[in-house]
Amino acid sequence: MWVAKKAEMCSEMRKMIKKIEKVLFSNDLSRTFVGFSKTIFPMATTQQQVGTLYNALTSGSKIIGTIIADSDIRIDGNVEGDLQCSGKVVIGEKGHVNGTIDCQNAEIMGQVEGKVNVQQTLALRATSRMKGDVHTQTLIVEPNAQFNGTCAMGKQQENIKKQ
Repeated sequence: MWVAKKAEMCSEMRKMIKKIEKVLFSNDLSRTFVGFSKTIFPMATTQQQVGTLYNALTSGSKIIGTIIADSDIRIDGNVEGDLQCSGKVVIGEKGHVNGTIDCQNAEIMGQVEGKVNVQQTLALRATSRMKGDVHTQTLIVEPNAQFNGTCAMGKQQENIKKQ
């Protein structure tokens, strides 16, 4: 009887593990798994494959210094220092950056204090709080987004980089 009960428990555990694996490794890119050093985010551009892994700083984490990322990165924690990214930077609603951000594209939903240099598109979502200087080609500001600072766009931005 004990052996039968143990076999039944093992079978249930295997089923639970398969369900968890199915959720973790599915192609549903809208899921975020807190605690993983790399997470799947819906940030892929036309040149990148959907389902690629991205860098992430989870809520409750703090980095003091410079972050250099070769691919997209999502910040839900705190960064005090510079962030240099070859791809897209996403600052989540709980994210806070105090420093300079240099990247291709950026989407801000949290708080940023400092200088932001974006080569293509910067999107300030409704929950964002931006304080500082912005240099970008395209700026998207949603209603209720807070932006206090200066903005240079287009050819002005190219001139600023040369100086």
